[in-house]
Amino acid sequence: MKLYHHPLSGHSHRAALFASLLGVPYELVEVDLTVGAHKQPEFLKLNSFGQVPVLEDGDVVVADSNAILVYLAKKAGRGDWLPETAQGAAAVQRWLSVAAGEVAYGPAAARLITVFGAKLSADEAIDRAHTLLGRLEARLGESAWLAGDHPTIADIAIYSYVARAPEGNVDLSGYPNVNAFLHRIEALPGFVPFIRTPVGLSS
Repeated sequence: MKLYHHPLSGHSHRAALFASLLGVPYELVEVDLTVGAHKQPEFLKLNSFGQVPVLEDGDVVVADSNAILVYLAKKAGRGDWLPETAQGAAAVQRWLSVAAGEVAYGPAAARLITVFGAKLSADEAIDRAHTLLGRLEARLGESAWLAGDHPTIADIAIYSYVARAPEGNVDLSGYPNVNAFLHRIEALPGFVPFIRTPVGLSS
């Protein structure tokens, strides 16, 4: 199993993190975004959107980090990480949508500006990040985990960019429940850290 990734990509990290938590053996293949390797024909055959991560499992190719989480959970038969019940699956999907929406346009976007020099509005991204963090803080005041009484792929999908939000000048100090949640993820057996970049509030 090969995971095409970039070490500074939070989307890549969530896929690698979950594979590690499952104990699934995989080979990391770095895609050099700085030289445009993700836009070359060879990589575009794997993912026509030209984005990392991509999982290659024999003849099966899975693009998109959240799709990879679903694939790995299903292949491993881990109904604890991705519930089979209608209610449980819907609860997880709700947070996968947040990861693809509010997280992407909030803390992830703010970090894109400082780490990758993206031409985006920092103020808008930081504002969106704090709106999201407020909602996460409230949810995590009700439950230790986002989609149930134990960790699921919903939590993994949210973790990486929230954990590195300070790199995008998003202050986490006012969110004790969020910080406790991050520590719970980091305490899971098999956890692998997301590389730290000395930018923003982390500089």
